[in-house]
Amino acid sequence: MSYAHVNGVRLWHTSHGAGPPLVLLHGGIGSGEMFAPLLPALTAHRRVVTVDLQAHGRTPDVDRPLRHEWLADDVAALLGHLGLAGADLLGYSLGGAVALRTAIQHPGLVRRLVCVSVPCRRDGWYPEVRDGMARMGPETAEQTRASPTYEHYARVAPRPQDWPVLWTKLGALLRRDYDWSAEVARLTLPTLLVFADADAVRTAHVVEFFGLLGGGHRDAGWDGSGRPTARLAVLPGLTHYDIVGSPALAAAVVGFLTHPVHRPG
Repeated sequence: MSYAHVNGVRLWHTSHGAGPPLVLLHGGIGSGEMFAPLLPALTAHRRVVTVDLQAHGRTPDVDRPLRHEWLADDVAALLGHLGLAGADLLGYSLGGAVALRTAIQHPGLVRRLVCVSVPCRRDGWYPEVRDGMARMGPETAEQTRASPTYEHYARVAPRPQDWPVLWTKLGALLRRDYDWSAEVARLTLPTLLVFADADAVRTAHVVEFFGLLGGGHRDAGWDGSGRPTARLAVLPGLTHYDIVGSPALAAAVVGFLTHPVHRPG
């Protein structure tokens, strides 16, 4: 457990287990600790690195806005700092967007990619989710202090009094429009998309996202030769908010990371 100084940010990161590297990127307002339920399964044969992104968890904020692209550059710089070129990346929600941007912006650094509960276009979120994002600002920050997410933040953050700053910066980020469809369609690395069957991401968008990666276009054939490099897992009985703690997520991820890469013929 230590800090790495990259891009002017002191990134808190931890390392668990041994083996090929797997880097975990948390969701908004969270920290690397949210992956604790997955660690026993993931560290069995992996060196698992958790990262607290700018202003989250134990990583202090800096004088810049939150942007997916800049957070991805931070992750890439951390991989270089740790000598982890060729690492696998798993990101959930905000961390899924950052993992996706890292693979897009720094393709040589990422071996396999897992995106959990995140769209590749902003309108992939359900309208009510986008409405909630629109209300994230200084005027609503105080209303969230009774939440478990604030309790965790207050326990680990270097400056708990910065909660309204993080809440406001994150709201500004989540209100920014984006459409990475064209860049996603150019990705060639093995990618696993994971969603809950009651996710905050629209089911129609899940299918579209998978299609951009080459999935869902044809029958794989009796021998599987037409199976795409990308994979899709929809986990039953879960939501956007409890998927990270599910054993089903760990099982899907381990299966993907340990299966040989298939290239369609």
